[in-house]
Amino acid sequence: QVQLAESGGGLVQPGGSLRLSCEASGSIEPIYVMAWYRRAPGKRRELVASIADGNSRNYGDFVKGRFRISADNAKNTVYLQMDSLKPEDTAVYYCNTVSGKALRNDWGQGTQVTVSS
Repeated sequence: QVQLAESGGGLVQPGGSLRLSCEASGSIEPIYVMAWYRRAPGKRRELVASIADGNSRNYGDFVKGRFRISADNAKNTVYLQMDSLKPEDTAVYYCNTVSGKALRNDWGQGTQVTVSS
């Protein structure tokens, strides 16, 4: 089983930046996709960003160039650099991996990001 440990959330003012990290550990098969999702209060979970095969990146429409996902495959770690944060970015951010022949989905426990003055 894969364990995902997220860090880097917190309270930040509008226009500020945060960097989220997620390290995968445990019984790790090859990881094909690493991603960040978020769920805001009263809203559905949505994709923030994903990275596959080390270079193929995909972002939610709302990102609009403000966030960047990257991965360190040697460390089984994915990062999300978030700049120009807005109050509407307030949510719990979850790390996700897709791994192994069965394309298993694993999820972290989530880290709270609050954007407020």
